[in-house]
Amino acid sequence: MQFGLFYEHQSPAPFTAEKDHQIFQNALAELELADQLGYDYAWLVEHHFLEEYSHSSAPEVFLGALSQRTKRMRLGHGICVMPPAINHPARVAERIATLDLLSGGRIDWGTGESGTALELEGFGVDVDRKKDMWREATEQCANMLTMTPYPGYEGEFFSMPTRNIVPKPLQKPHPPLWVACSRRDTILHAARNGMGALVFGFAAPEQAGKWVQEYYDIIKSDECVPIGHAVNANFAIVTALSVHEDEEEAVRRGSQGFKFFGYSLGYYSSFGSTKPGDSRVWETFLKAEDKIEDNHGNGGIGTPDQVYEHCKGYADVGVDQIIFVQQTGPANHDHITESLELFAKTAMPRLKADEVERQAKKQAELAPYIEAALARKKKMTPIAIDEIEPVTSFGQRKKDAGAYVNFRSDRGGGVAVVPDDPLAPVARDPAGAE
Repeated sequence: MQFGLFYEHQSPAPFTAEKDHQIFQNALAELELADQLGYDYAWLVEHHFLEEYSHSSAPEVFLGALSQRTKRMRLGHGICVMPPAINHPARVAERIATLDLLSGGRIDWGTGESGTALELEGFGVDVDRKKDMWREATEQCANMLTMTPYPGYEGEFFSMPTRNIVPKPLQKPHPPLWVACSRRDTILHAARNGMGALVFGFAAPEQAGKWVQEYYDIIKSDECVPIGHAVNANFAIVTALSVHEDEEEAVRRGSQGFKFFGYSLGYYSSFGSTKPGDSRVWETFLKAEDKIEDNHGNGGIGTPDQVYEHCKGYADVGVDQIIFVQQTGPANHDHITESLELFAKTAMPRLKADEVERQAKKQAELAPYIEAALARKKKMTPIAIDEIEPVTSFGQRKKDAGAYVNFRSDRGGGVAVVPDDPLAPVARDPAGAE
């Protein structure tokens, strides 16, 4: 089994730039430690306008910083919001490739649609069309990462001419593709598209086992037609983590934050009403806290042995990765690091004991199915170089139209801008001289 860490950058009100600065610095330090302790993944979400719940609106910037603070763990953009009105596919491709280069080929590319009114309406996205937007953008972004040049596209939700997206990623054909899943139907959707399932449903092991079986059954079937240029057959699930030798202390440290996590998620997705700039999520949570079910993180909060058994339950039903939520509500940085260290020292070695053998067996078993799935994919037709129309600079267009004025000569500075093509044919002298 593999283990990841999940960050929303939660910041209960009253929040300030100084407080958020500390939250970001704490997260970098925690993940640097996690890299050293043997955790496998860092997952950073992308959310917009969700005050208190998630201040992770530019995860690609955070991941760029994290790439320089870590050496081995994989860095998950989990997820990148794909509707073109929020993120143009070419910009996504550029960011994913750049992160892959910065990290030395350690990026995983998670995708999703977003699901809150604040986010979707903030960018003018039609909630009823967002899945179609996701599909068009994700498929074309994968094409951009793999094709030189990208032939261009006339689509329903975005269009662009032939361009070569640079840089290209280190990982070929592109970083592993995932999609956010919260229900059974989206998990099956992930399998049909040959993508890893990032399951944010907090399901118990028994339920997760049924989903894992259905997911891999589809991966092995004719239903699997990859949306990208590779199949990423992996199933990950999110759970809480708060480990302490004293069970009551583990609960004391972890329960309130995890309750707030679930409350604030429900607030923005299911029952809340927000005035932007006047957030009251933490305030209302405190009033409602006693009425929220106390489930201690569904088993991820407790002693090392208790959390080991919780994780083993997922391992036994075939879950590939557990992603831990720790930075929730007013979570204490020292408590988070102590929990990371204790889990890594006690439970993790037992759970990872046969990971190399498990992965080798899994890859060998899936190899023929993945080969067949990739053969079913319809690929975009490349464009020949002699079919590409040159893109003429604005300056040359103005020269051709007789309207060019060179304003660059008065810029000063240490670099002289060449105003005319030195290789262009020289005009014949009016007097007839060569």
